[in-house]
Amino acid sequence: MELIRKKREAGECLTLHKERELVWLTFPALEESGIVSHLFSTRLGGVSEGYLGSMNLSYTRGDRPENVDENFRRIGEILGKDRADFVSTDQTHTANVRRVTGADRGKGIVRERDYQDVDGMITDEPGLVLTAFFADCVPLFFVDPVRQAIGLSHSGWKGTVGKIGRVTVEAMEREFGTNPSDVLAAIGPSICGSCYEVGEDVAMQFRAAFPEREQDISSGSGPLLLPRGGGKYLLDLWEANKRVLRGAGILPEHISVTDLCTCCNPDFLFSHRASGGKRGNLGAFLMLRF
Repeated sequence: MELIRKKREAGECLTLHKERELVWLTFPALEESGIVSHLFSTRLGGVSEGYLGSMNLSYTRGDRPENVDENFRRIGEILGKDRADFVSTDQTHTANVRRVTGADRGKGIVRERDYQDVDGMITDEPGLVLTAFFADCVPLFFVDPVRQAIGLSHSGWKGTVGKIGRVTVEAMEREFGTNPSDVLAAIGPSICGSCYEVGEDVAMQFRAAFPEREQDISSGSGPLLLPRGGGKYLLDLWEANKRVLRGAGILPEHISVTDLCTCCNPDFLFSHRASGGKRGNLGAFLMLRF
């Protein structure tokens, strides 16, 4: 915990917050837009127990529903909203993005969803809390301060190959008239390129989706894949998603990229890989202010 605090004080792209036992993270660049409230949870400050301890935000990991309810209530308190104001994804590792409205309020939290296979959401309605879940995959936040619209997407390796970040920006263009050059984006805490080992089948799909180009090297970007031998590679999802966002027309200076790995910090953040699947879910939350 002390290491995380020092990194935050060193002026990195995330800010650590603590109120009583609850600990969460924000991106200064998104806060400075002045039009959104957002946070990324840690595993600290909830009431869940055992390997789900303590801020588990999933109803599907074996937790007691009343524990998850209380955890959401605490998150809502930070945002100044009720659980009924949240609307959640239905994550199945797609590149599907849904526009949500006030009619969707509470779905996935206090009401049944009437949609499936949705890994990203966009809205231009204030007070509606976009909600997505993570335990190594990449959270993508989008804020358009000109059109006053937002997006939140879940980008695992399949979503990254499918370039859900670009799909989200295109949906905001189509639905709200967003100009990509106005968008502020953030790539949230997730598994880092030193921890994420994949096989040849995944590596082949990334080579096809992200052919190496001279401009990637000249812009200072690192490699997406590092061979480890035996048909294994280290995959950098942060770099891949940064390329997706740049390719969608978001300016490099408008992209905040995390330096915080879920797998390297399993006592602070839930990690599927570090825990062997015995874990809860972190949450990403994004809301337009009134």
